[in-house]
Amino acid sequence: MAVPLGTRFSSGGRNVHTLVFQTGRAARIDNYVSATGPAAEASQEWGLRAAVAVPISVAGQLWGIIGVGSKQEPLLANTEERLADFAELASTAIANADAQAALAASRARIVAAADQTRRRIERDLHDGAQQRLVSLALHLQEAHAAVPTGAGELAAQLDVAMTEVTGVLEELREIARGLHPATLAEGGLRPALRALARRSAIPVNLDVQVTGRLLETAEVAAYYAVAEALTNTAKHAHASAVKVEVAVGDGVLHVRVRDDGCGGADFDRGSGLVGLKDRVEALGGRLVLDSPPGAGTLLDVMLPSAVPAGRPNS
Repeated sequence: MAVPLGTRFSSGGRNVHTLVFQTGRAARIDNYVSATGPAAEASQEWGLRAAVAVPISVAGQLWGIIGVGSKQEPLLANTEERLADFAELASTAIANADAQAALAASRARIVAAADQTRRRIERDLHDGAQQRLVSLALHLQEAHAAVPTGAGELAAQLDVAMTEVTGVLEELREIARGLHPATLAEGGLRPALRALARRSAIPVNLDVQVTGRLLETAEVAAYYAVAEALTNTAKHAHASAVKVEVAVGDGVLHVRVRDDGCGGADFDRGSGLVGLKDRVEALGGRLVLDSPPGAGTLLDVMLPSAVPAGRPNS
């Protein structure tokens, strides 16, 4: 007898399912002819003569039941005990799954909160310190232009000051881009990755098969994956070229970065890969690193990327 997956019955009447939900304890009916209720009616149609059911409890709460039936004769006297042992295993498995789901959700919230903080700091830097430095640079230019003939020392001092301010402004812009690139927030993954490729010290062959916007967390994680890979390649790989491929399909964003360098990358060298792996896994994704010595490095990242409701895909 096979019960179709997804079959549902309302409680009520006298049957083992209803008895377990009412009492929270094991229940037995040795003669199902006298059983009543929707579940009993279906069981009678299937030809059941007897049934035993026990509760599945998770964290002290009734989660469900597990039962067995017989078409011929009452079930053995120890059926409840054997079912209870199995129900305990099921309860442990369900509790572990719930705990893992809660942990994953918590990690995802931490990642989202960190990204929101990054965006806020980036906006504050752009709207605050960066604008003030730009204004200061303009004032210095005006002052330099107004320096009278013969005041060479003053002009030289202003030149030094203008150079310092310009340097600080560029450093601040780099910090802001590292926190949360404005290009990613405004234009999405394609222009943000193009900007990364342009700034790379190693020539990058970029192939981005993505149109429109994706889940924000996926876009951010993909950006940092490529950024980390390019940084590591420039610092450690002694590579001559990097290939970056990005595509999306079946709700998954796939990012692949391959270089022709010396290989040997791993998660234990403080390269930032551990933090990247944590970020990807916190979002329900997967990161694979293949870097045999002398054969280059391949970083493969898969991320959930479904477009959320209310976010335009254009």
